[in-house]
Amino acid sequence: MRLSISAASLVTALALLIAPIASGAQETRSATLFTTEHSLDLERISDAQISPDGRQIVYGRSWVNQLEDKWESAIWIVDADGSHNRFFATGGSAKWSPDGTRIAYLAEGEPKGSQLFVKWVGTDGPASQVTRVSEAPADIEWSPDGKSIGFSMFVPKAPVWKIDMPKGPAGAKWVGDPRIVQQLHFKQDRRGFMDAGYRHMFVVTADGGTPRQLTSGDWDAGARFDGLDGSVGWSWTHDGRGIVVDGISDSTADLNYRNSNLYLVDVATGGARRLVTQDGVWTSPRVSPDGKLIAFIGYPATKASYQASEVYVMPVEGGSVRKISGTLDRDPGELIWAADGSGVYFSSDEHGTSNILFAATNGGVRQLTSGNHVLSLGSISRNGVAVGVQSTYDRPNDVVRVDLQRKDSPVAYLTHANDDVLDRIQLGSVEKMTYASTGGARIDGWIVKPPSFDPSKKYPMIMEIHGGPHGAYTVAFSPQFQNFAANGFVVFYTNPRGSTGYGSAFGNAIERAYPGVDYEDLMAGVDTVVARGYIDQTRMYVGGCSGGGVLSSWVIGHTNRFAAAAVRCPVIDWLSMAGQTDIPLFTYNFFDAPFWEKPEQWLKQSPLMYVGNVTTPTLLMTGELDRRTPMPQSEEYYAALKMRGVPTTLLRFEGEYHGTGSKPSNWIRTQLYMMSWYKRYTRPVGSTRVSVVP
Repeated sequence: MRLSISAASLVTALALLIAPIASGAQETRSATLFTTEHSLDLERISDAQISPDGRQIVYGRSWVNQLEDKWESAIWIVDADGSHNRFFATGGSAKWSPDGTRIAYLAEGEPKGSQLFVKWVGTDGPASQVTRVSEAPADIEWSPDGKSIGFSMFVPKAPVWKIDMPKGPAGAKWVGDPRIVQQLHFKQDRRGFMDAGYRHMFVVTADGGTPRQLTSGDWDAGARFDGLDGSVGWSWTHDGRGIVVDGISDSTADLNYRNSNLYLVDVATGGARRLVTQDGVWTSPRVSPDGKLIAFIGYPATKASYQASEVYVMPVEGGSVRKISGTLDRDPGELIWAADGSGVYFSSDEHGTSNILFAATNGGVRQLTSGNHVLSLGSISRNGVAVGVQSTYDRPNDVVRVDLQRKDSPVAYLTHANDDVLDRIQLGSVEKMTYASTGGARIDGWIVKPPSFDPSKKYPMIMEIHGGPHGAYTVAFSPQFQNFAANGFVVFYTNPRGSTGYGSAFGNAIERAYPGVDYEDLMAGVDTVVARGYIDQTRMYVGGCSGGGVLSSWVIGHTNRFAAAAVRCPVIDWLSMAGQTDIPLFTYNFFDAPFWEKPEQWLKQSPLMYVGNVTTPTLLMTGELDRRTPMPQSEEYYAALKMRGVPTTLLRFEGEYHGTGSKPSNWIRTQLYMMSWYKRYTRPVGSTRVSVVP
């Protein structure tokens, strides 16, 4: 479950110095501090893919179009030594052909929306538009011979319910037909109300033509969480005559929370055969170079809210399944086979960091890179050179290269996308700490200190809480935290129990009790930071979005030590949430019985039930279009706070689904409104009353 996925998570923020904290939202103007305006200059780097011969890398590059208030994306290409970095095409999702002569990618085309294009490398000619379909292609993969490209695409299937409506008088302007809803899942965040239909697999010749549908029926390709439409994990067989795809070929899939299986599909006939006999969450299949094995990730079926995935292999025709990830107990990322078929490479999170590992087919896992960074694995060339993107405390993502055939090979940066912005900015330093919580739990936390930090002074503190709840903070660059620090705040963020990257038991510690011990971990972290002596306890603040909205509203219902709160896109009432959200099965799964059988459980875990304890001034912020934690959740809390006379304001963000910062200007508004709200209030230690800053 990802309230903020999100995956994964869905979501991401900004950051500057307020001198003596004063009222108002105006940031201190300084060329050396990170302002919200600087966020408009940062670029996002993603999806690095190396050519088969290891000589060139294509990657995604995004920047802010300030005139239209949106992010724009393009594909760039760079030589493997970091030279000749240049624009390649407008679009994204680039994939090299097997011989390295062409790149397939997705971009806007005719007749509408995203289409599949192919462009030759090293020539000045235009790209060829390969598809002209009415729905957007996704998940593109070249066939082994380079003659075809497979992809997934949504196939509409409108429900039929005919009634005999009278024609009405000539020229009548009657309202249109109602939307017919017959499934549990009929809406999705960032899409709105969904048309009925299913996602299936297609193939088209690389030279262009009419796509041919490979899978069919009333089921979806793609391993779905709570019915959410998304990416499909799939792979061509070695001879190109079949594909292995994840999904759930089940007529009751509308009530399937997260189980999925693997299917071998015949490209010629479309016939599909289930491969894994045991029920479970089986996803992301990759066929070995010799065509004999399938590597995939997953775990047997469980009702636990969180379970770390494992790496498995099995014969391509089906048969015995064998785990090769040993006792790793960490979620593996995208699998990539070694060229000799000896095992698979993948990235994995560990205590807020991410590195590259290798799982051998004969068993045994070894870590290939190390460091205090977030390193993702994009692709690997035939000679064992890997590329990905990497971020650290003080550096957003850049394309990096590492030779996996050399022991202790350094990670080399190939791009420097944001050096021109950040080289002239003084950032806040970041310190990791590990502290004790209840039950002997050891919790990771991080402190971001204002530039020119002086430990003899007192600083206001913001505790930001991540979403999920099965998500995690990492050591990656955070514009949100740097902007807070530049405005004179100490920022505290932490991975309480329930977070990922710490194993199944740690992640599942909040099972049937969310919020619960995660609140205890947050408060233990606050105590640890306060004990260092540089926090002004009259100016401590708490905020968070999605799962962080759940916990921030829970915090202020259970303690009055914070002077103000910014509760963003929260779940306030689990009973109403079940009927409002686009992830109803997650909501029901978090309790051991439905609310009509045991309402006391649902009420006990709802922050709304503790609103009678709240004295903290609370700013509520939610997107008008939010389908994950919809606006009525915030409205319920807002009305209750108003009835109690607690200072509160509700901000309804225009054009936003889940979260409040997908549009660049709304990201800035989120930052400035939060800091302006915080600067209004102080709370003397031990007091139940706040003071308004004059």
